[in-house]
Amino acid sequence: MARELSGKAVAVLATDGVEQVELTEPVKALKAAGATVHVVSPKDGSLQGWNHFDKADMIPVDQALEHADPAAYAALLLPGGVINPDQLRLQPKAIAFIRHFVEQRKPIAAICHGPWTLIDAGGVEGRKMTSWPSLQTDLRNAGAEWVDQEVVTDQGLVTSRKPDDIPAFSRKMIEESREGRHTGRQAAE
Repeated sequence: MARELSGKAVAVLATDGVEQVELTEPVKALKAAGATVHVVSPKDGSLQGWNHFDKADMIPVDQALEHADPAAYAALLLPGGVINPDQLRLQPKAIAFIRHFVEQRKPIAAICHGPWTLIDAGGVEGRKMTSWPSLQTDLRNAGAEWVDQEVVTDQGLVTSRKPDDIPAFSRKMIEESREGRHTGRQAAE
């Protein structure tokens, strides 16, 4: 099982303000499962990680968003942090990148504040999901069924609430990435 994602590439879309552990721990799990993982960002070089309210480490960027092709990736990871998804929501290229995964029904894993970007990409209507509690009204207003659970899976969409949920989140993210596209849902229009 250690190499169950061999041959699959996963994009991690993030920018400054990402909750560091929500990026680094799922990435470790993906790599341990054999996936090739690229941090994709509107920033070149590196981005600033955060540990709640404090600056953490600089995280290397593998691929500039400007040159990233979402078709090259089998799955998408959207880590949280308040600043990170708020900044990404303002970038049309970031939303277009995410929308590709929504429309192609590829697996998407979003934790904490990460699901915020899915609203703009048209990826929450009719979906059962969770997030950091402060997003529940936004997600419900966008048509999601929000629940307070450690991890929620809905046809390839994996969501979790907070860093404490990372072990369960990572297991489901790997499972859904292994399964690949979910044809049971209609493609977004």
